[in-house]
Amino acid sequence: MAIDLTGGLPVEREYFYGEKPGPEVRDAANVWLEEENGAFAMRIGIEHVAEEWDTPELWLDIAFPDGRVISGREYGAGGSPFDADGKPTIKRCGPLRYHCIEPFKHWKITFDPHAVRELTAQQLIDQAIPDEPPMRETAFEIDYYPAVPPLISGTLTSASREAMSGEQGTFISPRYEQLCRAEGWLSLDGDRQDFSGQILRIKRQGVRKFEGFWGHCWMSALFPSGRGFGVNTFPPRDDGKPTFNEGFIFDGSGALIPARAVEIPWMERLYASGEPIKLVLETADGRRETIEGETFINCRSVTNNTVMPENWPIVQQAHARYRWDDEEATGMIERSTFAEKMKL
Repeated sequence: MAIDLTGGLPVEREYFYGEKPGPEVRDAANVWLEEENGAFAMRIGIEHVAEEWDTPELWLDIAFPDGRVISGREYGAGGSPFDADGKPTIKRCGPLRYHCIEPFKHWKITFDPHAVRELTAQQLIDQAIPDEPPMRETAFEIDYYPAVPPLISGTLTSASREAMSGEQGTFISPRYEQLCRAEGWLSLDGDRQDFSGQILRIKRQGVRKFEGFWGHCWMSALFPSGRGFGVNTFPPRDDGKPTFNEGFIFDGSGALIPARAVEIPWMERLYASGEPIKLVLETADGRRETIEGETFINCRSVTNNTVMPENWPIVQQAHARYRWDDEEATGMIERSTFAEKMKL
């Protein structure tokens, strides 16, 4: 069965804004990458909001199982979004550049040689960032190719559509994510290595709110056979009202199969690595799939942004080795929880 890699979206959704949008509107591109054997993982993003239109924000983490994290947060020059054909297929922030080569088929990321600080996962947990950390000259180039239909947030089930139309949808904002195959090279201080891996890409355009957000669990991975899964869900509410819970199973062809998480690895402790995780997804017809694994590197999130709400959950981005039946793959997991609900 053929795979519709557009998910019914027009090619224009792959483009960036050609000019500054309205107040609070965000035009962002992010990827999560895991080297296929877990040798390292990356999270690469450009957060571009109207109020900082001339200087978008760069997010970069290159994390290794030994605990090293090449971690950059900075504002940089944006540049023109237009390619040689006059289409807004480019997003730039300083040394980092996203380019849509062919909508829903081929994207490219380049990172020109640039000094980025080296931290450790434990320093991030402790929020003990050195004043003068070691700096590493970092460069990379990545080509990635969508392999699974996109998940358009808040569209898979009537429950997720209802949640997306209310306050919970403002935390997520208009976005879609898509699992991809990737190949490229990474250079640190001139030591270059080629690699293959998986990517989860996220394309976001619209207003995103943060006030009132109370936590989440977000997971996804693509397996060698072409199967994949994804889920994003929020913790139970104190008032007992329904929470956002949207996931999918992909069997390697056809469309995404809507699912919801019925067993969820909420974040209760901060690990540097080695955290066991288990997810159970259930489809509308009662099919259940269990995905288990263990993180090989966890990175507590740090930010340059000073406008986050004061009462904000602890956020941790991690990368894991997942097992699904007889297959293994590397993939992502991001979670957030209020400190008072954790075992710190």
